[in-house]
Amino acid sequence: MKKTRLSCLIQSCFIAFILALAVPYYLFADDDSRVENTAPAPERIISLGQTITERIYLLGADRNLIADTVYCVEPEDAKYKEKVGTLLQANLEKIVALKPDLVIASNLARPKQLRKLKNLGIRVVQLSYPKNFSEMCRQFLDLGILLGKEEKAKEIIENTRKEVAAIRMKTGSLPKKRVFIQLGIKPLHAVTRESFLNDYIEFAGGENIALNEGRGAYSREKVLKGNPEVIIISTMGSSKGETGKNEKESWMKYGSIAAVKNRNVYIVNPDKICSPTPITFVEALTEIAEMIHPGFSDGELK
Repeated sequence: MKKTRLSCLIQSCFIAFILALAVPYYLFADDDSRVENTAPAPERIISLGQTITERIYLLGADRNLIADTVYCVEPEDAKYKEKVGTLLQANLEKIVALKPDLVIASNLARPKQLRKLKNLGIRVVQLSYPKNFSEMCRQFLDLGILLGKEEKAKEIIENTRKEVAAIRMKTGSLPKKRVFIQLGIKPLHAVTRESFLNDYIEFAGGENIALNEGRGAYSREKVLKGNPEVIIISTMGSSKGETGKNEKESWMKYGSIAAVKNRNVYIVNPDKICSPTPITFVEALTEIAEMIHPGFSDGELK
């Protein structure tokens, strides 16, 4: 079966979540590629990740984006850029032939391939997976500096922080509800304090029942014990396919869980929740706040 962009995105989000627990977090994974204000803005950029491409467009640097991956289809214009492989496997010969002055990779890119590009004299910057909202903002600013779009990045971050602060102020006065966000099915994984997705729960006025679970491996027995008032499913294919629907039906069999009793079991689009750009973070946070506190958006709380 041919992979869709959605399935690739949630798979990469899940893999990154697992891998990130075993390694330190850095704004940029390669210390040799730290951003300097004096560095010239690149004119020929290749992106090796969907979220990277979306950030480049958000910063208004897309004119310098000469190529990206087959999964880079948002915004619409990204579909028509030259394609140089997938998130996990790049076409090195094609990349070299395009003569980029900067290649930006995600933390899931193959280290061996990135080393080869560096050995050929191509500048490579590898972004890490953000640990939290604040780190996501710092990383976005670093990317803005790297691309010569520092002021634009600052503007976006400032607006985003204001929106997030407004949401937090609103949810801060509401009674906190126990929340479980599910990533993956076999094995079942929960969002913990080690994932930036935990900020969604806390900022939206919830308490994460799996906060201290370390690596995130979880079980239905633990969910039953935690008795969440809200269950949010974000798994591969959960937004459009049958996976999320089937998983929701499975949870609905556990009538002793408060979320099931009150029919507060939701399916969230992993394309949104696992895309750590400032814009998508606010959109996802608003959606999750509405799930935790119905009526949040329109001021008619239930």
